[in-house]
Amino acid sequence: MKEKLFIYLGRLEGLSLILLMFVAMPMKYLMDNPEPVKHLGRAHGGLFIAYVLAAAALAETQNWESKKLRMSWLFSCLPFGTFIFEKKYMKN
Repeated sequence: MKEKLFIYLGRLEGLSLILLMFVAMPMKYLMDNPEPVKHLGRAHGGLFIAYVLAAAALAETQNWESKKLRMSWLFSCLPFGTFIFEKKYMKN
């Protein structure tokens, strides 16, 4: 797994979480429209799984310390987390 592909996947995963939390969820609860959560939630779930697996694959091929892998997984659960992980732990 190439590092650039992992970074791109992290950006997509991070964006999907932001859209889910700050656009789709308010639409569901404030406008009584659950459709965006249904669709964005499915997309985010797939991207999240892909990101976690990609992090594990990249960690193995690039000999990451276990802390770096755990941090990638932790940050993927937080809004804006993948962007912070990229800035702090990935060399560009």
